[in-house]
Amino acid sequence: MLIDNKEIFKSAHGGELVTNQSKELNVTEIKKLENLKVDISQRVLSDLELIVNGGLSPLKGFMNENDYNSTLESMHLKNGVLFPFPITLPVNHEKKIKSGDVVGLSYNGKIVGYVEVEEVYKRDKIKEAKAVYLTDDENHPGVAMLLSESDFVIGGKTYADLNLMPNNFKKYNLTPLEARKTFNERGWKSIVGFQTRNPIHRAHEYLIKCALEMVDGAFIHPLMGGTKADDIPAEVRLRCYETLIEHYFPKDRVILGNFPATMRYAGPKEALFHAIVRKNYGCTHFIVGRDHAGVGKYYGAFDAQKLFDELPEGSIDITILKFDNAFYCTKCESMATLKTCPHGDEAHISLSGTKLREMLAAGKIPDKAITRAEVAEVLIKSMKSK
Repeated sequence: MLIDNKEIFKSAHGGELVTNQSKELNVTEIKKLENLKVDISQRVLSDLELIVNGGLSPLKGFMNENDYNSTLESMHLKNGVLFPFPITLPVNHEKKIKSGDVVGLSYNGKIVGYVEVEEVYKRDKIKEAKAVYLTDDENHPGVAMLLSESDFVIGGKTYADLNLMPNNFKKYNLTPLEARKTFNERGWKSIVGFQTRNPIHRAHEYLIKCALEMVDGAFIHPLMGGTKADDIPAEVRLRCYETLIEHYFPKDRVILGNFPATMRYAGPKEALFHAIVRKNYGCTHFIVGRDHAGVGKYYGAFDAQKLFDELPEGSIDITILKFDNAFYCTKCESMATLKTCPHGDEAHISLSGTKLREMLAAGKIPDKAITRAEVAEVLIKSMKSK
């Protein structure tokens, strides 16, 4: 049974879904914004798109100083809504931007939106790094990205023209409102969100299929924004997702969407960020597995799951499905985890996303117990062309 449009707006994080930040900019408006503009990075562009499409509800713009400090100190906005880290708009202080200004946002020389400036303030980037990433080590890719930005940031209500966003994956673009309407049209009342930045492999497939035994549908929502230079390119990963869905999932129970975020590699706090965004997209459940959003050895394998365990009841209102590390067991002759398999390590075939990338770089074909043959073919073709 379909629900009405009012219901579709409900259950967003912190209240109703933000849907009024998207503005169609005409030539005259764009020319006017050229007079006072700031150049934005890919990270800011990704945050901008998620603010405007409602993915970062309840945010209506880049954070002011009160919300910035509150998220660092308590993981909550000033109004008490849970939020894991600051969403900021860096600016060169020499621009002399002040409260009340309307500033154009330019990416690769093209105006895509604007911000109504509430304030310009200076942040402590070392404090921010330690709070968000739990380290100020410059070798951490998220810390390195942060330290490369300006000390000064703009806070204020933000708008953008989603039609102007540079995007190679428009076929899979779904705003949170569009995703909710699609779920509703299919009659889904329970939806599990799945996050990945890696090519999808057998362990991922196993987790999604386990979740599908519990819910009406799966929203496979891979991150297609900026990642580390050594990560497999987004367009290759997308072909892997398409291929696996085509051959190994019931079409009426899976939807593939583009998640335009940039990876921060913030481990536990980014896992919380991913869950909040998927709640805004309409998911009722979210998968958190081993080393979610981690990098190197900065976080424990299950630190993200522990963070969710520590949250006050009702602070996020999405069901977290916590999974152990999945592997193929040669004795069970199936995918499993330590929760279901009694056999020793000698019977387990396991491969992380990092090891898979290393194998591809060395020209090795992944085992069929790790990657479906059709997906391996996509990866090998990409490797050869590279």
